[in-house]
Amino acid sequence: MERSERIAGGLFGLLIGDALGVPYEFHSPTELPPLAQIDMEPPVGFQRSHPGVPPGTWSDDGALALALLDSLLACDRLDLNDFALKIRSWYEQCAYTPDGVVFDAGIQTVKAIHALQSGIPPNRSGPAGEYDNGNGSLMRVLPLALWHIGSDHELVADAHMQSLPTHGHLRAQVCCALYCLWARYELAGDPAAWERATNRLREIYGDGQARIELERHIRPDDLSPGEGKGYVVDTLRSARWAVQQSADYARAVRVAIALGHDTDTTACVAGGIAGIRYGLSGIPEHWRRQLRGQTLVQELLSRLLRQAGSGAE
Repeated sequence: MERSERIAGGLFGLLIGDALGVPYEFHSPTELPPLAQIDMEPPVGFQRSHPGVPPGTWSDDGALALALLDSLLACDRLDLNDFALKIRSWYEQCAYTPDGVVFDAGIQTVKAIHALQSGIPPNRSGPAGEYDNGNGSLMRVLPLALWHIGSDHELVADAHMQSLPTHGHLRAQVCCALYCLWARYELAGDPAAWERATNRLREIYGDGQARIELERHIRPDDLSPGEGKGYVVDTLRSARWAVQQSADYARAVRVAIALGHDTDTTACVAGGIAGIRYGLSGIPEHWRRQLRGQTLVQELLSRLLRQAGSGAE
């Protein structure tokens, strides 16, 4: 599969997974429709979340992923000051949304934005306590892996850094790093991408505090399913489980949503990886057609593919 096909699949995969999960957010697994009926438009009679949001609309997950991508493309590096400005542009001016509406913003992310607004620098604005380990930096980080051409060490360092404006705890940073390496090896077509990413991250971390977080809290060798909740470790585990239980993109995002709770983010994180694995053409055409905000996505994707030297343009 061409690298450009995988890159496009990753970007569209995360946005479509996010949009697909929006109507089902906050529901328990027992309240959700059967797997085959999970779609952009829920079955008749289902009490959808965010009822005023048109089907096919991504949430804060997709918007902040696009903000990160735009910043990377504009600066040709990870520039926290520029990225922080683009995060604020999303929150204050509704940038990177299909409709100019922000309808779903995480509590921790909003707290961090208020810190940015007060003048706290972006490397210190993200709350960093033990209970400040939501999934807000994980949900947006995939474009970093799609864009990055540096070494594994550099990718891990940047994954840590991009978390800081909103999620300062080391655990969230380590989850972002593992996810980025997982995506990098999926881009290379490695059938054991998760395992390779885990082993590589162990090599990079050595015996330091980040390695302790990896082994004690994230436990990447634990292959049990997650619960689809907003804790960053559970989101990563849930997404990994959904992808590994599935043989195509559609099943991966539906399995992620079927876990319930934070359905848009779980499907976003799983959908990004599944989109890389199966490529853009592996995402059902009717979902690609239903995704709103296509002009914005295609413009950023074209810039990404040109900068990546994919030859797809």
